[in-house]
Amino acid sequence: MQPFKTLLRVRHYEMDALGHVNNAVYQNYLEQAAIEHSEYLGLTLDVYRELGGVFVMRRVEIDYLRPAIAGDTLEVTTWLKEMRGTRTYRRYEIRKQSQEDLLVTAEVLWVWVDVKTMRPRPIPNLVQEKFLQIRI
Repeated sequence: MQPFKTLLRVRHYEMDALGHVNNAVYQNYLEQAAIEHSEYLGLTLDVYRELGGVFVMRRVEIDYLRPAIAGDTLEVTTWLKEMRGTRTYRRYEIRKQSQEDLLVTAEVLWVWVDVKTMRPRPIPNLVQEKFLQIRI
C-alpha cells in the first residue's frame, strides 16, 4: 500500500530531561500521521461517524534510533502493511526533513471498533477501498 508522508515540527514542551523528544511523544506523532493519511484519502472523522466506527491503537512497537530536538521538522512516513478483518497493521518511519538517517521506526496494530459498543467489528468496505486505491 502506498506510503503517505507528512511533516511535523517538534515543540519545546515535547522535550524530556535529556533535551530531546520524550519517547512517549512519538506515539502522538504516529497517531497524527495516521489521521492525516486517512483525511488525505477522504476518510474524515465525519465519514467515520457515519460508518459508526473508528480505529483505535491496540498495540504499539517503537524502535528509537536517534534523538530529535525542539525546532526539528520531522518527516513521518506511514503505510499499511496489512488490512484484514477488524485489524490493520501500519508501519512508520520518522526522520528529520531532507535527511536519510532514521530516528524512529514503528509498527502499530489498529483495530476498527463500533463507537457505541467499543467492540471490534470488520473494517467497512469503503474504508478498505480508500486505503487500497493507488494515488499518484
